[in-house]
Order: sequence, then structure tokens, then C-alpha cells
Amino acid sequence: MSKQFSALGISAPILKALSELNIVEPTEIQQKTIPLLLSESHDVVGLAKTGTGKTAAFGLPLLQLIDTESPIVQAIILVPTRELGQQIFRNLEDFGKHIPNISIAATCGGIPIKPQIERLSQPTHIVVATPGRLIDLIQRKAIDLKQTKFLVLDEADEMVSILKESLDEIVAELPKKHRTLLFSATLPGTIKQLIQNYLDKNVVQVSANMETVGNQGIDHEYIVVDPIEKLDVLMHFLNSKDGERGIIFCKTKAAVNKLAKNLAINRFSSGALHGSLSQGIRDRIMEQFREGHINILVATDLAARGIDVKEISYVVNYHLPDTYENYVHRSGRTARAGAKGLSLTVLQQEEVVEIPEFEKELGIKFTQFQKPSVVSLEENNTLLWAKQIFKTKPNHDISDDLKTKVKTVFHHLTKDELIEKLMANYVLQNKVEVTEKPVKKFKK
Repeated sequence: MSKQFSALGISAPILKALSELNIVEPTEIQQKTIPLLLSESHDVVGLAKTGTGKTAAFGLPLLQLIDTESPIVQAIILVPTRELGQQIFRNLEDFGKHIPNISIAATCGGIPIKPQIERLSQPTHIVVATPGRLIDLIQRKAIDLKQTKFLVLDEADEMVSILKESLDEIVAELPKKHRTLLFSATLPGTIKQLIQNYLDKNVVQVSANMETVGNQGIDHEYIVVDPIEKLDVLMHFLNSKDGERGIIFCKTKAAVNKLAKNLAINRFSSGALHGSLSQGIRDRIMEQFREGHINILVATDLAARGIDVKEISYVVNYHLPDTYENYVHRSGRTARAGAKGLSLTVLQQEEVVEIPEFEKELGIKFTQFQKPSVVSLEENNTLLWAKQIFKTKPNHDISDDLKTKVKTVFHHLTKDELIEKLMANYVLQNKVEVTEKPVKKFKK
């Protein structure tokens, strides 16, 4: 089953773990990187899009190169967020479960440092860390990197500003002879500067094409809406995806909170994720999403980094991302592990001119998603209203006397007649609201 991985030089204990995880075929970045890391001593830059298996590309050879007889920290993996750190930590644990005595630790920010210090007092071979937390541990003399052989910078384009400030301090703790492995989805000028400053002049660069196992299955589509109908169009789309899991990306924390509130009002199974939430809340929401207890995640770009859930069938860009890199990271949350997925971008008319630039820069093709008709949107809103009523819990504070009086009003109606009247009342109220809105604006 794992002959292809064995051809890359992967050892038997890791092959056994891959087989149990049903990881059969190496991705392009894995095929190019694994032999290089196992047989050479150069620094390496790996360029590949999100969802293409970068963790295994550096993780498998690292696990194999660790000397488990030596209790020292031999590899540091730096990541931009705790969520990504936890994901990589879990992946490495899975890949290395048949390697005797291998010891891996995650030391990321956002949670108490004392348990991490205690953990590092035990023999540890690989440490996954966020830069700020690693520096804190260095300053407290809780970690010794004097014999560390490998420094991995994962998702480097997402933490370039942090690395600019902290890399000098981290590199100063490492032995002069160490290998740096930098992995990124994109290669902006700031990353090129990092490579020039911190990696060996004989660095080897490998890259995987956009058309990879992780991204082949993404349909890139856009829909053009007027600002006033944007939320209704999104609700219509989400209703069409009932029962499927997806992520909606917003530019700001405020936008995430506002949209999450609207989803909750309309009884969608959803949660919000952004940097201002406590780490405990973020972990709980992520766990609920990962376990399938909620179907929709509303998130900012950085907060969603590290989400590796295979069953995400769609991504919605509720706001056009600021950079091409962010679009790559967003869309890469879907169509993972060879599955199919949809990346839908919601645009206003003046933003449509940007689509050709995204196509040209990223080598992808967008198609236009058909906007639902006004009648279809109204019908969808009526269904959402019905769901709100169905999912509303009884109010036990209402007096029995009042309940009896209300029941008396309706007692002669059949169920069908009551539903007909409720729907007619809902439609009448909403038509009144529509005609009133321009009047209100005119008075202002």
C-alpha cells in the first residue's frame, strides 16, 4: 500500500502508521521534499498551496531523522497560530506512533505556560511552537536549543511580521550548523527577504503546482449582489447546503460577530472564531466543528488557520480577501484529501473587475454563481421564519390563563388553517416593512 512512500526512503514504522491512516499516495510536494530532507543537508524552501500535505512533507523525514536515544530538542517547528500548532502536533503523533520513545510537545501561546515548562523538563525531541511563546520559554531558560538540528517555519507567509521581530532571538539560541526548512503557500517579497537573511546561500527551493491533490477539486465561483440583499442571498445559499459543513470568511472581528448573530437568529448550527475570543472558547468552538456538533464556522483569516477538517464542502468569502495569499488559504480549507469543494465569493458589482486579476495571479478560473430570484429569496426567508418558530422553546413564564385565552382564539382552526393564516400574516407584515423602509429613509 505504501510502496510509493517507501520509494521516497520512508522507514517501516512510519510506513505502518501511514497505512493505518489510509495515506496511500504522496502528494507532489511530498515527493519532491522527502528525499531531499532525508539525503541532503541543504536548507530547503517548500512552496505549495494549502491542503497539499506540507505537514507530512517535512514531518515524515523529521520523525525519521530524530535520534530517540538522545533526550534533547532536535527540531523546532514554528507556526502562526495555536490551532495550526495543535493540528501539526496531532499529525506528528499519528505519523510517529510506531517509533519507539519518540517525544513531541506543543508549546503555543494562549494557554498557561507552567504546564508547558513542566512538559519540557522531560525528554523532548520535537517542539511545535508559536514564536512568541518560544521566546518566552527561552527567556525563562525552560528550553535548550543549543543542540537543535532543525528549524521549520511553517505557513511562513502568515507570520512574516512576527518572524521579523523574533527570528534573531530564536536563531541566536541554535547551533551555528542547523538546517532551516521554510514552507509557504506564497512567496511575497517579505519572505524572499527572510530567505536571504536567515537561510544558507545554497538553499534548495522546491514547489508544487496549483493543480495538486488538495486543490484539484475546488470549484471557484462568484456571485454578484446588491448590499441590501447580501445577507438574504447568503441565507438562501446556506439553506441549499443544509447538513453540510462550511466556513464563512469575514474581514473583521465585528463582521464575524454580526454575521454569527444573524445565523443564530435564523437557527443555523454555527459558531464564531476570531482572535479576540479567549483560547478556551476558540478551542471549544473548533472541537464542536471538528466533531460535527456545529456545521458552519464564521471566521477571520488568521483565526481559521489550522482547520484541517476533511468534510468541509464549501467556503464562502463573504468579503473579498485583501490578498491573493488569503484567497489561497481560505479556499484551501475545502476539497482536502482529494475531496470536492466549492469556494464561493460574494461580490458587489464594482468588485467584479478584480476577478480576472485573481485568475491571472493564482492560475484558476472562476465561474459565475446564479443569483436566486426575488421570489426564491422571499420563499427562503419564509422557510427561515418557519424554522425559527419550530425551534423556539416554550416560554414557561407565560401564565396559563393567557395561554388558555390565546388557545381559545385559535381553537376552531385546523392545523393547516392555522399555518395558512400564520404564513399570510408573515407575508403581509414583510410587504408592509418593504414599503415602509423608503419612507423612513426619506424622512431622515
